[in-house]
Amino acid sequence: MFEKILIANRGEIACRVIRTAKKLGITTVAVYSDADAHAQHVKLADEAIYIGQSPATQSYLQVDRIIQAALDTGSQAIHPGYGFLSENDQFALACQQHHICFIGPSVDAILAMGLKATSKALMEKAGVPLTPGYHGTNQDADFLKQQADAIGYPVLIKASAGGGGKGMSLVERAEDFLQALASCKREAKSSFGNDDVLIERYVTQPRHIEVQVFGDTHGNYVHLFERDCSVQRRHQKVLEEAPAPQMPPDKLDAMRQAAIDAARAVAYVGAGTVEFIVEQNGTAYFMEMNTRLQVEHPVTEMITGEDLVEWQLRVADGEPLPKLQHELKIHGHALEARIYAEQPEKGFLPAIGKIDYLHYPTQNQHVRVDSGIVEGDEITTYYDPMIAKLIVWGKNREAALIQMQHALSQFHVDGLGNNIAFLQRIVGCDSFKQAKLDTNLIQREHDFLFRHESIQPELIIATAFIEFLTQLDNNHAHQKPLWQAQPLWRLNIAFQQKIKLNYLNQPIYIQFASAEQGFYAEYKGQSYQISGQRLDAHSASVNINGHQQTFAFNQSQQGITLFHGGQSHTFEYIRVDYTQSDQQTEQGHLKAPMPGVITQVLVAANQSVKKDDILMTLEAMKMEYSIRAPQDGMIIDAYFQVGDQVKAGDELVEFQSAEEELA
Repeated sequence: MFEKILIANRGEIACRVIRTAKKLGITTVAVYSDADAHAQHVKLADEAIYIGQSPATQSYLQVDRIIQAALDTGSQAIHPGYGFLSENDQFALACQQHHICFIGPSVDAILAMGLKATSKALMEKAGVPLTPGYHGTNQDADFLKQQADAIGYPVLIKASAGGGGKGMSLVERAEDFLQALASCKREAKSSFGNDDVLIERYVTQPRHIEVQVFGDTHGNYVHLFERDCSVQRRHQKVLEEAPAPQMPPDKLDAMRQAAIDAARAVAYVGAGTVEFIVEQNGTAYFMEMNTRLQVEHPVTEMITGEDLVEWQLRVADGEPLPKLQHELKIHGHALEARIYAEQPEKGFLPAIGKIDYLHYPTQNQHVRVDSGIVEGDEITTYYDPMIAKLIVWGKNREAALIQMQHALSQFHVDGLGNNIAFLQRIVGCDSFKQAKLDTNLIQREHDFLFRHESIQPELIIATAFIEFLTQLDNNHAHQKPLWQAQPLWRLNIAFQQKIKLNYLNQPIYIQFASAEQGFYAEYKGQSYQISGQRLDAHSASVNINGHQQTFAFNQSQQGITLFHGGQSHTFEYIRVDYTQSDQQTEQGHLKAPMPGVITQVLVAANQSVKKDDILMTLEAMKMEYSIRAPQDGMIIDAYFQVGDQVKAGDELVEFQSAEEELA
């Protein structure tokens, strides 16, 4: 077995690899950028080497620097994790040339499966079923449109070198094809350095199911069953589970065998994932093969009891597969939820900033958290905004769903937007509970998932009461019943205090007055009997009219956040000069919704535009955002050029509406 390995990655996957390496007694070397100087993977590794500035192109994608770091530290092997250089044939080749073991497949296998068009031709030859489409090399825009017209709409445009939902666009009308193609090619070029695309028929109500495969240098191949990854937003996975529910056994067997055939066709070595688009009747079409470990591999580990990173290390070291097919069994059901710093209600815009408070659910044999983030860390524009992966196991799918609901309710994040409440709703919606799965589930359940829920008065009162407790002498409060604490004592008069908070731009005023056993709270003309105490810095016991509950919360300089039932409710402190403006368009100025880089400027001063015309495009967090005209009008000025870096809130364009022109 290797004595020392370098991990050419960051975040949770680097921490994940380090964990297994330590178990096997292997010394680990981390690499890091400026932004990651104090990251968890740097702290967990035995050694760490600085490789460049924060942008990935200047650090984690620098092949020469990573190879040199491995040579300088005497690392015998490099684990690429996923993303970055994990499927880069030139990186694997560089490892080979410097006699460093690449913990992954051969260069030839990466090349064969790295381009979607090439891999589909290879799979067709191997007898693996394909989705109808054009997978050729002709990239002329008019020719590609002819192919799309012949296939019939809707079609998917997909980056040939793509993955992770990047460089992919659904086109439903012929007249939208060329614009979508141009956008897809730009994103593909930016993300993968290759703007070649392929065109495929869009399967309506498709399921996205993938099979975990493993091969070794001794000619052995196994599958470790499948994962359903159908729940997606922007073609990126949100919830995954294993095994795939509600699938006909014969269709599952055929798909698993097709995955083995795909791996065998390229003499695959190591961990790989064969992905399929699956019709509702279970018919599967080969989509692509990811020549690396997947983000969602923990659900496979939970149902098989196998450590897939350990398998990777052993196979890379020349050992045979730890188990053969007949030795692998499914035990129970597992789910994984990706916890992102993002704002689902704003089109899943990534949320940038510092995590003020972070509390993970208690981990045990049923609940696991994979993360490289701790409280106080910042989510930046440089890397993916995933905070953690929450993985749960149950003896069956129903038990796993209950575990996930409970674990999500115990997962608390404050300081920036996150998708925990959104995930809670997905797990609780009828389509997901009944395993009516397809990649349009989020759109289909939109009204349920994005519904506005009014907060219960009791939660408002509980939050105000916790804030009230904070303003008292906690030392006295813990020594005796709160209502007998010295700071509340008044001679012949009842103690009173008003708490002022702001919730969703609405001021809230609650009056507390001491009573014989606790307090009375007056809110909107109603009186509530209330008592309780803070249990620690982030929890309090509150009894309202005889109903006692324990609440989790976080207090910051901005306000107080209450966590309840998987939801978080943030109350801001009311300040004398309190104002708010959360609009992209204000007095004719179009502002950047988040930090990023300008990729297109399509207008100039004194140019007339129509409502919804694209004025600029902004790339941030590996995604492209369009800045559109809010209505008919004229551009007064455009303040940035292609390649400029902008901050959230920067004025991009000064716009004058048609009505203002006529006034």
